[in-house]
Amino acid sequence: MPRIAMLLSGCGNLDGSEIHESVSALIAIDMKGWDVVFTAPDVLQLRTVSHLNREDIPSRNAMEESARIARGPVEPVNLELLNSIDAVVIPGGLGAALTLCDFAIKGEHCHVNPEVDQFLKSAHRRKIPIGAMCIAPVLMARIVKGASVTIGTDPGTAEKIEKMGGVHVECPVEQAHVDTKNRIVTTPAYMSASGPAQVLKGAVSMIEALEKLIDQTQNNVSESP
Repeated sequence: MPRIAMLLSGCGNLDGSEIHESVSALIAIDMKGWDVVFTAPDVLQLRTVSHLNREDIPSRNAMEESARIARGPVEPVNLELLNSIDAVVIPGGLGAALTLCDFAIKGEHCHVNPEVDQFLKSAHRRKIPIGAMCIAPVLMARIVKGASVTIGTDPGTAEKIEKMGGVHVECPVEQAHVDTKNRIVTTPAYMSASGPAQVLKGAVSMIEALEKLIDQTQNNVSESP
C-alpha cells in the first residue's frame, strides 16, 4: 500500500497550508486506501495572519499549526522519511510561498527553506513522485530546473516560473498537469478554482496521476535483476 508524505506549512490560506486543498488531497488519498504521514518544517512562519481580520499577529510554529490539519502528529521535515514513502504531496496556501520558500516576497529570486530544499531535491533524485497544488508548484520550478508545472492561468506567476528556468503550462482547474520526465504532478486548485468542488476534482486528478507514476516505479523495481 502506498504511503504519502503530505508536506504542510501551517494552517490557513493566508499564512499556511490552504485547508480546502489539504483536505481535498487527503480525501483523494483516502479514497485510494493509502497511508499518509504529515511533515512540516519546525520553524516559525515567516508571517502569521489573523484569518478573521487579516491583520498580522505574533508568529507561530509551522509544524504546530500543521497539526491542526493533521489532527495529530506531524514529523519535522527529514531525509529519513524518504525511506518509507512512495510520493510527496504539497498543498498550496501562502505558507508554501512564505515558509516553505519566500516566493511571495522575492518572486523568481526566492530561496527554499534549507530542510525543505534537501527533502524535495532528495525525493526528486530518488525518483519519488511529487504532487503540488495551487502556488506550491513554484517550489518545484525553483528546485528542478526545466520542471514543467501549472499554477493555472495567472500570467504574472507564470512569468516568474519561466524566469526561474521552469516551464509553465496552463491547465484546467479540474485536471492535473504531469511532467513525466521529472515525475512532478501539479494542479491549479485555488489559483483558478471558484470553490471546493473544483479543488477536489483537481486533487483527485493529481492523485490518479501520482498513482500511475508510483506504479511505474514499483514495476521498474520488480523487473530489476
